[in-house]
Amino acid sequence: MTIELRHLRAFLAIAEAGNVTRAAARLHIGQPALSRTLRRIEDHMGARLVDRSTHHLELTAEGRTFRDKAAAAVAAVDFALDPGRLRSWPLRLGHTWAALGDHTVPLLRRWDETHPGVPLELLRVDDRTAGLTQGKVDAALLRGSGAAATAGLRTELLSSEERVVVMPADSPLAALPRVTLADLAGCPIALNTVSGTTTMDLWPPSARPVATIEVTNTDEWLIAIAAGRAVGVSTSATPSNHMHPSLVYRPLADAPAVPVVLAWREGPGHPAVPDLLALVHELLANG
Repeated sequence: MTIELRHLRAFLAIAEAGNVTRAAARLHIGQPALSRTLRRIEDHMGARLVDRSTHHLELTAEGRTFRDKAAAAVAAVDFALDPGRLRSWPLRLGHTWAALGDHTVPLLRRWDETHPGVPLELLRVDDRTAGLTQGKVDAALLRGSGAAATAGLRTELLSSEERVVVMPADSPLAALPRVTLADLAGCPIALNTVSGTTTMDLWPPSARPVATIEVTNTDEWLIAIAAGRAVGVSTSATPSNHMHPSLVYRPLADAPAVPVVLAWREGPGHPAVPDLLALVHELLANG
């Protein structure tokens, strides 16, 4: 069987719906036909992509990898066939929060000056790789050590950012010039489980906070903290992008810095990615 674009779209519909019957309805085809397509894809790939042992369909590890690759392929085709993109080829730069911190605006201004024929589109995508593995962006600014270990991505270290504590302005901790991990042990911690860089592993096992609030994006994270429900740990890039009268930022004295990388997909990609990397390094070197 030759895998065609329609087969990739069919698999993505199944993955999104979590059910072959619902996916078939969305695609306006019969459920038996879609089931046969799924089996043929699995036969072609030589791997089981879907776990059918539960009522709600779950992707296997191989299925999740194939989903990301299929999404990237479909996005690339849709992007290439968009008539509105014929006059220019924008470079899409993804980020999950804070972009390049204080250097974000200088980056956009310098790019417009030096590359007037290649629009730089800054896109916030609430996803572990800021949309990179899904083909939504051409490169991404990512934080944390996990990005370098993502299969199919190349990364280059740009800088490291010190951690800060984000708290409500009326928190007793706001009176401290610097905060320690031990100071936070009695506080609920807001964790962005999709794109955040903080987990309970930041604390020693014997001194971890007893409560957490899990959110899935930066907006929910900020609201939970501003409402006094929790405190959060982020990096020094966050204050410049997310100032709010209800929030206070303090340095976190005893936690390791967070690496910031530029990531892009292996293989053919946007030809301007090397220029972007060079400009980012230049801006960071000049402060």
